[in-house]
Amino acid sequence: LTVGSKIEYVLVETFNQYTFEPMNVILAKKLVNYQFLGKFNKVEEKSELLSYKSGDKKIPFYIVKEFIGKDLVGIKYEQLLPYTLPNDNPENAFRVISGDFVTTEDGTGIVHTAPTFGADDALVAKQAIPEVPPMLVKDENENLVPLVDLQGRFRPEMGEFAGKYVKNEYYNDGEAPERSIDVELAIKLKEENKAFKVEKYKHSYPNCWRTDKPILYYPLDSWFIKVTDAKERMFELNETINWKPKSTGTGRFGNWLANANDWNLSRSRYWGIPLPIWRTEDGNEEICIGSVEELKDEMAKAVSAGVLKADIFEDFEVGNNSEENYAKIDLHKNIVDDVVLVSPSGQKMFRESDLIDVWFDSGSMPYAQWHYPFENKDLIDKGTTYPADFIAEGVDQTRGWFYTLHAIGTMVFDSVAYKNVVSNGLVLDKNGQKMSKRLGNAVDPFDTLNNYGADATRWYMISNANPWDNLKFDLEGIEEVKRKFFGTLYNTYSFFQLYANLDNFDYSEADIALNERPEIDRWILSELHTLIQKVDVFYADYEPTKAARAISDFTQDYVSNWFVRLSRRRFWKGDYQQDKISAYQTLYTCMETIAKLGAPIAPFFMDKLYLDLNSVTKKERFESVHLADFPVFDKTYVDKSLERKMEAAQTISSLVLSLRAKEKIKVRQPLQKIMIPVNNAQQKEEILAVADLIKHEVNIKEIELLADASEILVKQIKPNFKVLGPRFGKGMKSIAAAITNFSAEDINKIEQNGIFDVEVNGKNTILELSDVEITSQDIEGWLVANEGALTVALDVTITDELRKEGIARELVNRIQNLRKDSGFEVTDRIDVIIQKDEHIMKAINANISYIKSETLTDELEIRDNLENGIEIAFDDVNTKLFIQKH
Repeated sequence: LTVGSKIEYVLVETFNQYTFEPMNVILAKKLVNYQFLGKFNKVEEKSELLSYKSGDKKIPFYIVKEFIGKDLVGIKYEQLLPYTLPNDNPENAFRVISGDFVTTEDGTGIVHTAPTFGADDALVAKQAIPEVPPMLVKDENENLVPLVDLQGRFRPEMGEFAGKYVKNEYYNDGEAPERSIDVELAIKLKEENKAFKVEKYKHSYPNCWRTDKPILYYPLDSWFIKVTDAKERMFELNETINWKPKSTGTGRFGNWLANANDWNLSRSRYWGIPLPIWRTEDGNEEICIGSVEELKDEMAKAVSAGVLKADIFEDFEVGNNSEENYAKIDLHKNIVDDVVLVSPSGQKMFRESDLIDVWFDSGSMPYAQWHYPFENKDLIDKGTTYPADFIAEGVDQTRGWFYTLHAIGTMVFDSVAYKNVVSNGLVLDKNGQKMSKRLGNAVDPFDTLNNYGADATRWYMISNANPWDNLKFDLEGIEEVKRKFFGTLYNTYSFFQLYANLDNFDYSEADIALNERPEIDRWILSELHTLIQKVDVFYADYEPTKAARAISDFTQDYVSNWFVRLSRRRFWKGDYQQDKISAYQTLYTCMETIAKLGAPIAPFFMDKLYLDLNSVTKKERFESVHLADFPVFDKTYVDKSLERKMEAAQTISSLVLSLRAKEKIKVRQPLQKIMIPVNNAQQKEEILAVADLIKHEVNIKEIELLADASEILVKQIKPNFKVLGPRFGKGMKSIAAAITNFSAEDINKIEQNGIFDVEVNGKNTILELSDVEITSQDIEGWLVANEGALTVALDVTITDELRKEGIARELVNRIQNLRKDSGFEVTDRIDVIIQKDEHIMKAINANISYIKSETLTDELEIRDNLENGIEIAFDDVNTKLFIQKH
């Protein structure tokens, strides 16, 4: 660069040669420090330039002065190809302005821009002071047009290039010149010594999806909706919409609204809804038609003025909204373009040739579907069907359907178009990759539905991830849902059906009063109404994932694994009295409620369950669960104290069962005792209230509650570094050191209170229970486990009497399995024959009454040798078993 009173030459990097002529401005990056490389050689002294000889491989250059981009702003330069000038304000063209989107990573940091052909270029040119004019010239009709016509050819102003296509792909086959316009322009600039360097550069360029030919961006006159006048109100109304996820509404959509531009409404296409605007040729008079009635009125005026031969919709009857009447007219472009109207001054008015953006059609859907405002006005005006309760689409619709609905709703009705939005995520493969045929990781949805069913697939998808999150789709996950949730619910119903049919239960008895029901029934009904309350809130807040998980957990953990298992004997033992009726009514109510709560997610399965239940009881007369009333929360059923008791029972049982599994002691093997430290009278009372239940569940003889277990159970504490690290950072080591010094009393306090105030380096810090890990030491003959503040010690010593009872329980299980395999009814009385075995003899003698009662056995015989029996072996027992109806 030669720097003097003015800059004589400026290097500019460009990739689109057809815009060279329109080029009338150079953008300078605010910070530029570009050096010549390659065949140029930097010298330190100006005198060294004289040593250059023609033919030298390196051309020396000397830096006279360095400057940054902002120093160039405002400088004018000579027009490279001076064929013509902009029609408007040409004195403001051909100067350097600043643009933030220019980078220095490639090229010189200075680029040429074409405001006529690029949105960013046009914007930065308008922002310049004074505004840089676009390269527009007047055509034969005095209209301002670019130097490239609508066919992609240079206009006559371009001299020797006039009439040539700017892209060779635009020529007919076989007509394209050898040299494209890109090459011709490059050669011309080289010959005139205006091109410093010419090279091929590969970069992305948009092509037409139909013809695969390059697309030419082109400035056209368009009709706009002035969104900028309403965008603040659009932003305000968006704040009232419940977005799922919220971040899409406040972030992506909110930012889009805050920076919304005017809506380009017109499209240069053939098929679609025509713009209902007629204008005079000089553009000074215009009319926008709002209905067929208005169009007929205007056509009548045009006919009277002699500019239109006849009303083309003469047979249409205004006010008749029947399909037959509307079938008489066609409002498409090829029809209405023939309609010529007359202006108030008597001039002809022709329809604007463009169509309406199809997204306007979509955004008008809430009203158009009701033929508003010509019919069904109350549905919209009185809020019967508008705004919509919710809308669901992909996140890309923040700039599509979500936006157009919101824009029209705001500007026409000053209202949101929808109250809730569920912005769907993507379905990925199980590894988190996008599905594609090329990668071979696509899952055929129809095969999936055929193999697993629609309900299991839907339940898996909704329970596995929020609808707005991406889902890692795994067929094994559907299989798991099918087995764990639907299989559990089906087995629960099958169990109920089996015994209800035996007892002829049809819910004809009056509902047993809540206070007269057993504690286990009151507990599950309390949990059921807690579930109803949760699920109702989840659905109302558009949280189907939370609803599905809550229903699934209740079905598996509370109904099947706890209520049914603990109540099993109530169904198949004893007379048909109040306790058994209560069990039937309670389980029936749970299943019917689950069917109603789960119906929105699993419509087919839940409808079948609901109909099967009511086909016998006729308790409800609805034809489908989807027509039934949604369950209503009743707080009188909720007993939080009972829920806490049962939760304690479940936790204690879970700890004991985990200790049994650790020691590989089967649940059928009775154990003598568990010890549980208690910290207050309330905890003691709650555990005693469910003590019998716990003993039955984990098969132990007694529970001992310890007011002071410090000498028996020794607890240890250590820091939970995964939690402490993010919370305390560099201070974690000091916190960890303090935790390791906790006394037994300190450990007890943080267990009971959930928090603990500790002083570290002279500063008080509140620790949470999650900041530490507490374990208990095993004691001889016992196993110890804890969860939160609850600790359980299990006596794992198996006495001879306990061992015999364990064998008896195992034998009962084998007999029951054989009854089932033999196809016996659950009420059939049987005779049992067992081959003599030393261990089983002692167990039978000690537990004969229990074995007969549990298996409905009338005669139990022991033989030295049994030929027809099946072999059974467990623990130290090895014998044969035979059963027959009594």
